[in-house]
Amino acid sequence: MNQEQIKVYAQLCNLVSSIVKLDVKLLDLDGNKIILMAKHQIPSGLANNEEENKSITEFLKASNKNEYLHYINSAKLECIFAGIWKDDQYAGTVMVGPFLSDLPSDLFISQIISSQSLPISDRKQYQDFYETLSILSDEEIRSIGELLVNLCPHDYISSSQLVTPTINKQSNPVKPIQHEEEDREKIIEHRYKIEKRIIDAIARGDKEGALNQLTGLTDVHLKNRVPENPIRSTKNLTFVQNTLFRIAAEKGGVHPVYLHDISEKYAILIERADNLPYLHKLMRSMLDAYCELVNEFSTRKFSPIVKNAVQYINFNLESPLMLNEIAESIHVNPSHLSKKFKMETGKSITDFINLKRIEAAKLYLLNGNMSITDVAYLVGFNDVNYFSRIFKRITSMTPSQYVKGTGLTGE
Repeated sequence: MNQEQIKVYAQLCNLVSSIVKLDVKLLDLDGNKIILMAKHQIPSGLANNEEENKSITEFLKASNKNEYLHYINSAKLECIFAGIWKDDQYAGTVMVGPFLSDLPSDLFISQIISSQSLPISDRKQYQDFYETLSILSDEEIRSIGELLVNLCPHDYISSSQLVTPTINKQSNPVKPIQHEEEDREKIIEHRYKIEKRIIDAIARGDKEGALNQLTGLTDVHLKNRVPENPIRSTKNLTFVQNTLFRIAAEKGGVHPVYLHDISEKYAILIERADNLPYLHKLMRSMLDAYCELVNEFSTRKFSPIVKNAVQYINFNLESPLMLNEIAESIHVNPSHLSKKFKMETGKSITDFINLKRIEAAKLYLLNGNMSITDVAYLVGFNDVNYFSRIFKRITSMTPSQYVKGTGLTGE
């Protein structure tokens, strides 16, 4: 595939991406990526590998021009592949996706982490990624496949737009508004007061308090927006709120790693939105999500030493965690860390680690496809009997009883 052909096929990929609002890749005859038009950065361990793409390319080479492939990889990421044909010769492959055909539930994420042997400490990152993916119906998937089949065998034709002649309208003179500057100053002052209240509420993890202020902030912003493009205006407002909420959650003691993932997730969802009701739902969803981050991961009340220890534990939950290792990683004396941790959290480091691991284990036991032994090893226990004892101590039931209580089966 020469540079001129790549340029032409890039126009095709751009056209497809603009229409279907999904990521598009162009692959060469060996399945290697040539062009990528993507909004999603697929986390490590989830994307198709080179051998998969090569096999798919070989499969399509042997197929008919009017056939496309709806492919689901081991991480349940779905894509549509179609061949590009030039004079009855296979020239390359267009890949559209990833997307999903079902909502990614907690069980869905647990299955992915288990099947792909992913670190459980990165669960939030994977969940945020899957929640940014479009959910397509069978009809939508079929329509995209048919679109590719009808586009790919043909040369790209550049178009030119015809514009309706401008009709001169008699405009009425704009009447000056009295005290406009004074009103503007009051609106700006009021807006910043509301923003400060929202930041304070999110920093405390107070959903109700933040939501009460959110309505007032939305009204103030929208009154100052030019009405020609309300969707674009509301998107801009929602981007601002995403940044505002992220700053508030950071103020509330949430580690930047968690903030980056959720901020990126909502940036994608905002840009992809195509109607005002959905954007309004996103505003509420963002507020809830950032408050939940504060409630779950905030270390604001801890001293720097304990804060660093908690963050190290959260990021390495599936690994062997010992007091000396944690102390060495944050450059503090083990004995001092142990006393300080107990005083501030009310738990020993071992009890804190066990609690976090059991909370994670409960999610994976709900999966139903994993044995109790596999769950124990996945969340960082090397002894299934010890895992069972700790599980019972914390939940007042054994793992088997917990599984039976959910109506699932486990071993």
